[in-house]
Amino acid sequence: MKNRHAALWAEAIGTAFLLVAVVGSGVMGEQLAQGNMGLALLANSLATGCGLYFLITVLGPVSGAHFNPLVSLRAFLLRDLTATLLSAYVAAQVVGGILGVWITHLMFDLPILQTSTKLRTGTGHWSGEVVATLGLILTIGLGERFKRDEIPLLVACYITSAYWFTSSTSFANPAVTLARALSDTFAGIAPVSVLGFVLAQTLGLALGMGVLWLLRPGQVAAKSH
Repeated sequence: MKNRHAALWAEAIGTAFLLVAVVGSGVMGEQLAQGNMGLALLANSLATGCGLYFLITVLGPVSGAHFNPLVSLRAFLLRDLTATLLSAYVAAQVVGGILGVWITHLMFDLPILQTSTKLRTGTGHWSGEVVATLGLILTIGLGERFKRDEIPLLVACYITSAYWFTSSTSFANPAVTLARALSDTFAGIAPVSVLGFVLAQTLGLALGMGVLWLLRPGQVAAKSH
């Protein structure tokens, strides 16, 4: 493992910038789109995807650029992180995400402390989060096997597209979900909706791990003969 302290700082800073990209582009997009929600979502998705690309590229060598408790949990299950480091990563991601939201509010002259009123609940949203997280885990897992050098681009492209093809606009990240509950803006989610999203994301992780197991190299090779 890389330098522990540097890794934790990277996770906190990276998650903070990720939330600045998500929430900030939502605020800016909504202001400039003048009621055109499709245009606002386009701005939101492109800014998030581009932000992820540069964050994963520059911080990946420092911490692995998880910025997501589920990605860190996967690393723990694969024995790439200890339980202690998993807890520290998750704490850094949660704190970083919240700070990112507050910084965004400061930049746009909004009340720093607020909570969202945007309900996101029901089977449609939950299934969207399952699909979004499943796809993210597959993108990372298969990228590690076949295109490791292109993981920043793969993840950025996947999240940008998943904004549009999932009913939930692809949160796929408990730390991001929690932080977005603290912003009553375009990207917000009501606190009461957070638990359902996190449970759906966790199910997506489990399904993703299962599919990656089915696609393990030995299994694929055996079926090709």
